[in-house]
Amino acid sequence: MGSGGITVLNGRQGKDESQSSSKTSTDPKFVNDSGFSSCDDGHIVGEVHKMTAYSDSEKQRSEEGNPKFHQLGWKRLTIVLIVTAIALGSLSLPGAFATLGMVAGVICTVGLGIVAMYTSYVVGQMKLKYPEIAHFADVGRLMFGRTGYEIMGAMFSLQLVFTTGSHVLTGKIMFNNITENGACSIVFTVVSAIILFLLAIPPSFAEMAILGYIDFASIVAAILITIIATGVRGSDAPGGLEAVNWSAWPKEDLHLAEAFIAIANIVFAYSFALCQFSFMDEMHTPTDFPKSILSLGIIEIVIYTLTGALVYAFVGADVQSPALLSAGPLVSKVAFGIAIPVIFISGSINTVVVGRYLHGRMFKHSNIRYINTPMGWTTWIALGAALTVLAWVIAEAIPFFSDLLAICSSLFISGFTFYIPAVMWFWFIKEGKWYERKNLPLSMMNALCFVIGLIVLGVGTYSSIQDIIDGYADGRVGSPFSCAAS
Repeated sequence: MGSGGITVLNGRQGKDESQSSSKTSTDPKFVNDSGFSSCDDGHIVGEVHKMTAYSDSEKQRSEEGNPKFHQLGWKRLTIVLIVTAIALGSLSLPGAFATLGMVAGVICTVGLGIVAMYTSYVVGQMKLKYPEIAHFADVGRLMFGRTGYEIMGAMFSLQLVFTTGSHVLTGKIMFNNITENGACSIVFTVVSAIILFLLAIPPSFAEMAILGYIDFASIVAAILITIIATGVRGSDAPGGLEAVNWSAWPKEDLHLAEAFIAIANIVFAYSFALCQFSFMDEMHTPTDFPKSILSLGIIEIVIYTLTGALVYAFVGADVQSPALLSAGPLVSKVAFGIAIPVIFISGSINTVVVGRYLHGRMFKHSNIRYINTPMGWTTWIALGAALTVLAWVIAEAIPFFSDLLAICSSLFISGFTFYIPAVMWFWFIKEGKWYERKNLPLSMMNALCFVIGLIVLGVGTYSSIQDIIDGYADGRVGSPFSCAAS
């Protein structure tokens, strides 16, 4: 490689270049300022900057640190993807079914799940074609240069911090439900934030995957307890299950804002594509990713559909969100206790993902980014603490469950799950004209994904804001940083 620089076309590889760069150079001696590694043929994707040479001791430190971040297989990838998605989604879906009705609820849950599986597959295709992509922000660089990198990086970071904040809020709901001691709920959010911070200390996703098995067992057990308990309560109620006031159709006098809050909660449940680039960057065999996507998609669709439909059928229109609250006073405490791992492990992994992005960006020229030195650990822990504090502030400033999920879904997940993968397919993956016979079916599919994303972005954001305004006007929610339980 010459020292004078490297040529790219508008931040993208030429056709021949992209086809020849299926693998990234593993030599840690050189890394470029943009965070992209050099490719085998001497070309890189994205902005080009001066290359930095490391000393022999620094190179040894890189060789020691790099393997730690390439230990994920497809099974562990499935687990960490499950950890990012299933927790909050399963807790909010019965309420969405109560708003949309059984028919629309099932159709939206299954349909959006299939679409999310496809767009996640597109994300995997993009990673294989451009191995230098480590996070979604790098896609923004490919599309629009440095401006795209900054904008998409901000969206990526805010979404993950918002999600961690929602887990702080869920922790508060859980502690209030279990203890019933009348303590100021801010104490519970602080305790939740501390737990989330401690679980976010391990920096590699392979390490988080170990916790992920506990997380998955926790949420499955909590869901089963909730379904069984609500079914027993419905059977023992006057008139039995036949008297439960569930409906196949949307609730009466349903407003646009309320309907889209429900749809946004379903969208949020399929938000696993957001972290997929970050996770796949640690895979030792990235080509195995379709196994993970298929396994995850089937698991999610089955769990979400059964949870939403059965709990709604057993409880009716009065089902609460999160759904564990509908299991009865005693059983809800048991279910919340079993769900403690999923509340905090699923929340902490979001901090790890955004922390890895920011830490790698801040120390892209230094071996500190490998987090295998005292300075590496110090900066990593400090960053995790700062991100957790920010998430805590969000949880206290927006003290309501469904609307927080809806805001996240409408502003960010609409893009990461739907319209951005569609743009990636048209821009980078498609070969030939979109209207060619071989491309037409996928062109229509990606156009549908793009439209779905824009609808969720526009109408969903409007609905979320309107619902917040209505909630405060009606006195349905308290003030920020309030001691009241919610």
